[in-house]
Amino acid sequence: MRTRILLFIFLLAGPAARAQNRVQQIDSLLTALHAAGKFNGNVLVAEKGEVIYSHSFGLANETTKAKLDENSVFELASCSKQFTAMGILLLAQSGKLKLDDPVTKYIPELSYYPDITIRHLLHHTSGLPDYMDLMDSVYDKSRIATNKDMIAVFQQHEPETSFAADTRYEYSNTGYALLASVIEKASGMSYGEYLQTAIFRPLQMNHTFVYTRRLAPKEVPNYAFGYVYDDKLKAYKLPDDVKETRMVVWLDGIVGDGTVNSTVTDLLKWDRALYTTQLLPAEAMKEVFAPAVLNDGSRTRYGFGWSVDSTADFGRVASHSGGWPGYVTWIERHLDNDKTIIILQNHANVTIPARSLRYILYNKPVPGAPQVRKEITLTPEQQQAVTGVYEIQPGVELAISLDKGQVYAQLTGQNAFPIFAESELFFFLKVVDAQLQFEKNAAGQVTQLYLLQNGNRLPAKRK
Repeated sequence: MRTRILLFIFLLAGPAARAQNRVQQIDSLLTALHAAGKFNGNVLVAEKGEVIYSHSFGLANETTKAKLDENSVFELASCSKQFTAMGILLLAQSGKLKLDDPVTKYIPELSYYPDITIRHLLHHTSGLPDYMDLMDSVYDKSRIATNKDMIAVFQQHEPETSFAADTRYEYSNTGYALLASVIEKASGMSYGEYLQTAIFRPLQMNHTFVYTRRLAPKEVPNYAFGYVYDDKLKAYKLPDDVKETRMVVWLDGIVGDGTVNSTVTDLLKWDRALYTTQLLPAEAMKEVFAPAVLNDGSRTRYGFGWSVDSTADFGRVASHSGGWPGYVTWIERHLDNDKTIIILQNHANVTIPARSLRYILYNKPVPGAPQVRKEITLTPEQQQAVTGVYEIQPGVELAISLDKGQVYAQLTGQNAFPIFAESELFFFLKVVDAQLQFEKNAAGQVTQLYLLQNGNRLPAKRK
């Protein structure tokens, strides 16, 4: 009876009381995650442009012990792609390129791929293989690579595409790095200069810029250094100093798929501009959040630099995640209800509580808050039992491998990340809030798994 009375009082409470309750729930959730070592960064939550919650958790610099604040500057990782896409669309609007132009018009070195267009790159439907995997095997890692180096590798080795353009969606860092080079050719400016001129300066995003910290180091006030956790030393270290994450050094000069740096307050300015015609006319802006249509008529869930979902509870939601050693980022925009969630973190073994924040924002019960998971040690035989390739859908596979006692998971087109056992058949990632549930058949063999993330449960059969 007491529960019903409390619920009834809550339902009768006015908007101000409900809003305060939401703020308390958000703060309690994030404070608990930070205390458990699962959150280190900045969060901003807004409704119709009004900030209802903004807070910083943890340190910007593990050496000096400088704390994060709302003006701390973070590497956005793949959340940079939305700016690359907007740069292309602005050039199209000014007549300096067309979305259906072949990429070879701007990058003739890629003549091996005559049928791939700018639109294919924007939509992740080009079929181009991942440049990181290719360069890891052939590139001289004593030199910091730039986009020109990446293009030269593709020109020299001419790797085959994974599929014909517009027949499949496959997330591609390669595509967005090439788009940065298209921007440079069409604009006559560097990628960073063009984004400053066309986007950041007009929107007064004064703390946002393209930054390649190892290739072109400079003093950045209030910089949030990204850290990974060294299990051997039991300490947070810069990824530059950890063997497994040294690619942050030799890939540092490649831009377009990452390297935009910003703050939560600047990103709210960006969010507000996307509701206006300040950058693009209304019709062109609609196309930004329109999912691609493949040759067979099916729709993907990706527009121009944004994942787009239609949900029963929250309407249309445009979002993007970012992950790079030391950084975990998330931007989410509720297009029908004008709500915004911005999460920037500078530790690797953290969670993204966007799903919980979403439910709290709508005064809905949170269906299972993020858990703090406990890692156990498996025998080599138990680890080996789950290795293999699992198909989520045609063209999208999850490879589970074992290397030097550590199990890794690698989704098609992405890097391999370590996974950790909570039980013999249940593993979790530390870089994102995702889990893998393996299943055995009657003979005791692992034959499939389920990928659990953001409330989704995707089955994958072992090949």
